Amino acid sequence: MILIWLGYTPTYATTVAPPTFTDPNQEQIYQALIHELRCLVCQNQTIGDSNAELAQDMRRKTYALIQQGYTEQQVADFMSQRYGDFVLYNPPFNITTAVLWLAPGLLLILALWLLLRYIRQHTSDTSTS
Repeated sequence: MILIWLGYTPTYATTVAPPTFTDPNQEQIYQALIHELRCLVCQNQTIGDSNAELAQDMRRKTYALIQQGYTEQQVADFMSQRYGDFVLYNPPFNITTAVLWLAPGLLLILALWLLLRYIRQHTSDTSTS
């Protein structure tokens, strides 16, 4: 019964036609941006890879800004101001993103310290026995 139901489920994935550009430089900027901006709904996909409505809106806005003559940095700044630095796959280092940049190193140091502490404690317990 489940197999029959799965066989009849409609697929909701839609393909969105890419916008057309008259200037190849603008198309190159657009392609770079849609692969550098994070989909806030999916969070592990770029807006170029995501079919979420927000990603589609972000692609349309990116296209519109490029058509208005915005540079790649200006579009990235606009998206960052609107959605926060999390929208950038490489967020700038500042006070709000310090945790994103420093946490992996600090966690590694903490894990190594705990491992060394455990090893020392374990070796001292076995040597006194």
